[in-house]
Amino acid sequence: MSKQSSVNIGARLDRLPNSQWHVKMWLVTAFALLVCWSNGIGGSIQNILLNEVHWLEKGSTLLAMWTTVYTAGQLFGALIGGPIGDKIGRKKSILLYEAIHIISMLGGAFSPNVYVLYFFRLIQGLALGALLVVLFAGFTEYVPGRNRGTWSSRTSFIGNWAHPVCNGIALLIVATGVSYAVNWRIQFIIPSVLSIIASIFVYKKFPESPRWLESQGRYEEADKIMTEIEKNIEASTGKPLPPVEEAPKEVKQLPYSALFKGKLLRRTIVGSLVLIGMNTIQYTLMNWMPSMLKSLGFDTSQSQFMTMFGLFGAPFGIFIASLIMDKIPRRAMGVILLACMAVLGIITGQQTSEIGLIVWTFLLNTVIYMYVCYASAVYVPEMWPTSAKLSGSGFSNAMGRVSNIFFPFLVTYVANAMGANGVFVLISIVAVIIAVCIIFLGVETRGESVEDIGNV
Repeated sequence: MSKQSSVNIGARLDRLPNSQWHVKMWLVTAFALLVCWSNGIGGSIQNILLNEVHWLEKGSTLLAMWTTVYTAGQLFGALIGGPIGDKIGRKKSILLYEAIHIISMLGGAFSPNVYVLYFFRLIQGLALGALLVVLFAGFTEYVPGRNRGTWSSRTSFIGNWAHPVCNGIALLIVATGVSYAVNWRIQFIIPSVLSIIASIFVYKKFPESPRWLESQGRYEEADKIMTEIEKNIEASTGKPLPPVEEAPKEVKQLPYSALFKGKLLRRTIVGSLVLIGMNTIQYTLMNWMPSMLKSLGFDTSQSQFMTMFGLFGAPFGIFIASLIMDKIPRRAMGVILLACMAVLGIITGQQTSEIGLIVWTFLLNTVIYMYVCYASAVYVPEMWPTSAKLSGSGFSNAMGRVSNIFFPFLVTYVANAMGANGVFVLISIVAVIIAVCIIFLGVETRGESVEDIGNV
């Protein structure tokens, strides 16, 4: 074992120019995010089980639990997945969570009844909750601090095409004449196969994070991988790399308890609040939109089409976010996006025509997914030291999911009492509350190196 105390991985990574290696890391991560869409098909499958197959009934507790069960799985997945990822590494944890997610999606596809399906929905949520933490937070360790927000936004841009793509596939399956009883099962099988391909890419192309290896005291391994990265980039650019100008910085090994005291406690609170806002707003709209449209008089096919079109606001919004992410301070951007969501939520809830709903839902989704990119891919993943990165991000994600365990029951009540308009008003109220919290508690991380962020 080497007696070194540092191999200066952070400074060596941060001075690297943009290269084919960064593009490869981005594409592998983004593709893995793109195809793990057990969450993206939640609304489509719920709509079929409710209105066509009748495994679910309107106003029932079982219907409200469709989102709650999945979210509970995501909560525990984020809680245990983060610390496990900080112990075993980024690459091994990605492959582990991918395997669990693939098996659970196939199990859901062949479920004989709704109760078995709910069991697999729980496991799907657990695996995806852990997988999203390691993909988003782990990726921030591979890219320079100067444009980390841009790279992470690009990853989110590709990954969030999952929502319109999987809804588009669901619409195509309907067009083939396949029965609804088979339709929803096929929707589980397709991402299972694609996720197997993604896992092969990760196994072959994804190196372990040298920052994580250094934080574990595995200096020789970290230096070996870092040297390979440097040689790869020199060969692809045809130019010598810039010199390492920063002195080595101490890389601390922090226990899980560090998240709940000192400077990290504030980050734990802020990260949790930011993701509570994201989850309650995003998943309410994604899972309930088809059913809300159905309640307004649109049939299943129309509601599926309108939902799919509105969800094209997701990649559009994230594309815009990728252009401006590193130009606006993190706190200011969060508050601006939440304020826009509050206004658009009220306007969307007043629409009754098909065109009006499509246009305003598209605009609302655009802003929501700008915030999703900001919260899940950039702000929360980047605020942690390396040795506690997945643990901190995982805990915040878990707290973000807690509200979604109970929130669907409130949404069910509001939808029954006030209709679709009430649900949109509810989204606006949540946005305002979280914006106020960011104003008073938010921390600024834009442009800082991972090592400076981790200096707590």
